[in-house]
Amino acid sequence: MTQLDENRSGRTTVVGGVRRSGSSVSRNERVREVVAVTVTVLIIVGVWELLTAVLGVAPVVLRSPQQIFGEFATDPMLYLTHAWTTCYEILIGFAIATVLGVALAVVVVSSRLLQITIYPILLVLQIVPKVAVAPLLIVFLGFGVLPKVVIGVLLAFFPILVNTAIGLRSADREIIDLVRVLNGSRLQEFVHVRFPNAMPFAFGGLKLGMTLAVIGAIIGEFVGANKGLGFILIQANTQVNTDQAYAALIILSAIGLVLYGAVAWLESLLLPWAREVKEQGIP
Repeated sequence: MTQLDENRSGRTTVVGGVRRSGSSVSRNERVREVVAVTVTVLIIVGVWELLTAVLGVAPVVLRSPQQIFGEFATDPMLYLTHAWTTCYEILIGFAIATVLGVALAVVVVSSRLLQITIYPILLVLQIVPKVAVAPLLIVFLGFGVLPKVVIGVLLAFFPILVNTAIGLRSADREIIDLVRVLNGSRLQEFVHVRFPNAMPFAFGGLKLGMTLAVIGAIIGEFVGANKGLGFILIQANTQVNTDQAYAALIILSAIGLVLYGAVAWLESLLLPWAREVKEQGIP
């Protein structure tokens, strides 16, 4: 029978009598995940190419991966330039949303009065449809990068705020009481107890916030822009250029996946213990 034996550090396991380090197990699992994702993407692309050839769908409706890649190859610098603009808007919006979300989470957790005062306002900001707000931001802030960043912040900061606040509140009450009994300060309580407990929750909000920052940047570019992948999509739809529209969509999807993966990678780098605990089913 296969046995699992974990030492107190959680870094070593014994599987079938063979001792393996936790980092080696985690590395092998990441390799398998990358291989599985790659194979899945290749299968999807192959099925897509086959369906476009067999079904004979009208070119204006669906283009094959080969034709879309050919469109990208005709002028790669055009797509890369617009992709960089969109990427810049996403990253700036996400960075501001992260700082704002974490700071507000600390505020609402620290004071009941501030929570009652600020939280309803933040909730209203989240409920208001950003598509309706975007034209007003364009009027107030112009057609530059700023309105796209603001829309990204408005979409992304709320899940970061909520998840971080949940993590800060869910710290072990016995440990908090122990810190207070030992005359620990409020700052020490946050730094040594609440923040480490909140990190896995915060990264959950960050991953969701990154996807919303992508959506926010594109919404802003749809409403008013002269560059960016959203601008390319609007231009392609106006000109009924299906190849260009699909190429922009695929590049945008790739950007979203890479940025999401970067946040997930940072989480595994900073919180390796959280992954090990999750995989081993330890509460």
